Amino acid sequence: MVAHLLCILSYDFNTFVILNVYSKLTMFCTTNSLPMDLLLKQGSLKQEVESFCYQIVSESNDQKVGILQSEDEQLQPAVSKNSEGELSRVKFMSNSNKITTFSKKPKRRKYDESYLSFGFTYFGNRDAPHAQCVLCKKILSNSSLAPSKLRRHLETKHAAYKDKDISFFKQHLESPENNKPPAPKIVNTDNESATEASYNVSYHIALSGEAHTIGELLIKPCAKDVVMRMFDEQYSKKIDAVQLSNSTVARRIKDLAADIEEELVCRLKICDGFSLQLDESADVSGLAVLLVFVRYRFNKSIEEDLLLCESLQSNATGEEIFNCINSFMQKHEIEWEKCVDVCSDASRAMDGKIAEAVTLIKYVAPESSSSHCLLYRHALAVKTMPASLKNVLDQAVQIINYIKARPHQSRLLKILCEEMGAQHTALLLNTEVRWLSRGKVLVRLFELRRELLVFMDSAFRLSDCLTNSSWLLRLAYLADIFTKLNEVNLSMQGKNVTVFTVFDKMSSLLRKLEFWASSVEEENFDCFPTLSDFLTEINSTVDKDICSAIVQHLRGLRSTLLKYFPVTNDNNAWVRNPFTVTVKPVSLVARDYESLIDLTSDSQVKQNFSELSLNDFWSSLIQEYPSVARRAVRVLLPFATMHLCETGFSYYAATKTKYRKRLDAAPHMRIRLSNITPNIKRICDKKTQKHCSH
Repeated sequence: MVAHLLCILSYDFNTFVILNVYSKLTMFCTTNSLPMDLLLKQGSLKQEVESFCYQIVSESNDQKVGILQSEDEQLQPAVSKNSEGELSRVKFMSNSNKITTFSKKPKRRKYDESYLSFGFTYFGNRDAPHAQCVLCKKILSNSSLAPSKLRRHLETKHAAYKDKDISFFKQHLESPENNKPPAPKIVNTDNESATEASYNVSYHIALSGEAHTIGELLIKPCAKDVVMRMFDEQYSKKIDAVQLSNSTVARRIKDLAADIEEELVCRLKICDGFSLQLDESADVSGLAVLLVFVRYRFNKSIEEDLLLCESLQSNATGEEIFNCINSFMQKHEIEWEKCVDVCSDASRAMDGKIAEAVTLIKYVAPESSSSHCLLYRHALAVKTMPASLKNVLDQAVQIINYIKARPHQSRLLKILCEEMGAQHTALLLNTEVRWLSRGKVLVRLFELRRELLVFMDSAFRLSDCLTNSSWLLRLAYLADIFTKLNEVNLSMQGKNVTVFTVFDKMSSLLRKLEFWASSVEEENFDCFPTLSDFLTEINSTVDKDICSAIVQHLRGLRSTLLKYFPVTNDNNAWVRNPFTVTVKPVSLVARDYESLIDLTSDSQVKQNFSELSLNDFWSSLIQEYPSVARRAVRVLLPFATMHLCETGFSYYAATKTKYRKRLDAAPHMRIRLSNITPNIKRICDKKTQKHCSH
């Protein structure tokens, strides 16, 4: 028991104090005639012994000592009934005892100048310094300020310098590079890192158009499994800090969309001008959705971004559409005077809500023009055809619908095609809204004509068409011509398509139509591969009635395209290729033409013209040739097609499905349809709370 007490006392005191306590405690036991091993077992003497020990230690060096304490109910002595008047043996519950320690401040080592011979200087407070290696700049704790530890670092980490003199380390310490204070290392906390990770995952969820719950149900479990297999369970547990619940992902997506919108508004405020593209449609929940895209110059390129995605709560009229756009402009203080053009699917001769909205926009932006989508013009132009070809087209659609409208028929046709080894196993459904469907539908029908002949019931009134060579010849021609027209339509779609690109495609198509008509008149069908192969297969020629119908269709198509795409004197041809200009264009003043001459005389600019796109070429010349370059950019700003709106509604329909009717899809569209990448670091810095769920 005495040894146990001395062990407790020696926990934090020197030998002198321990001996002083022991001697006085022995004297106390002798005076009171008590055995020392039974002293602490008597509860009535416990407080007196503790006070005595505490007084001894306080008198020795004015320090507090830890006292053995225990709960009252655990220190009650168990007195034997057979030995009254004697102190009984009691078992101590050592595991339930508590030790309260009042320790002094830890010992601090001081730096000595001789430690420089081991390559170490001090870092921090001189009274309690840390050891810093002058070679690798590594900082060691204060407890490492011992010659043996410093020598071991030098010999293990810098063995090549272990025999160097102290002057070497002194010279190395006084060099200018070493006089610079060490740069503090900024490390994100776990909450900050988890918050940024949550924003990154939410950004990818919005880009993919998936449901918000995919983060908690799929992404996080997969991430944990990958980290556990590649690293260990300790790192895998940190994935739990990344909050990806449904509500959290929704908040993250709104924050990301707000950051993108803020960046876009800043760009529009500093740009020279912009053009708009707008369209309206209905979603799965019955709401009228308005999409507005904007085209503007930023830095050295022309950018296209989503300006607005809003649901029209009341009547979807032209005035309501204009008020929605105007409210956004006024809220963000964007000037209408910068608007140079508005593109829509409404022509000047049409009356409708889109046309009315365009009229109101032109009223508040007097310098703005309006344009009709060139893709819509092309789609309207190719609808006209002779009656004989129109009948074949209608009958082909009826044959397709007879099978596609009956799932049982479609399954049987698939089995038959697989047994016959056909190239395809199903027909394609014709849709008037889809511009590119007609050519693919007719080609698929013609390629499956043999399988359909076996499959079709003789009772079907159009089954004889598949055995009629004249009908098949017309079908082969329609498949070829609509395939070519669809290729032209597809080449005009995409981002950064200019009016010059579209009219170049139309000019090429007009020349091809004239060539095709001349070839058919000469009974040369090499330009129509499907028709040519079928003629070779049946070893026959084309009747004069079919030839005249084809020529009539080709020439009528050319005249209709000229109506929708009239050839005019292009005063802006200098924008398309400034190096071919020899006389002053009408649209340029003398000062701008002089600047254009300087531009075309620059060999470096001429090299850039062959390497860059037309948009990037003129945007890169704003600083050097500001006047003429701004005029060229203003010509290139208007949208040529409605491709962005059509693509946007496709994304919208894929995001807001019948299973997510209550979803606010506007933030998702802002992220998916914008070229601006959100600044996640800036978003996290704005947050007052760094908790990962906020």
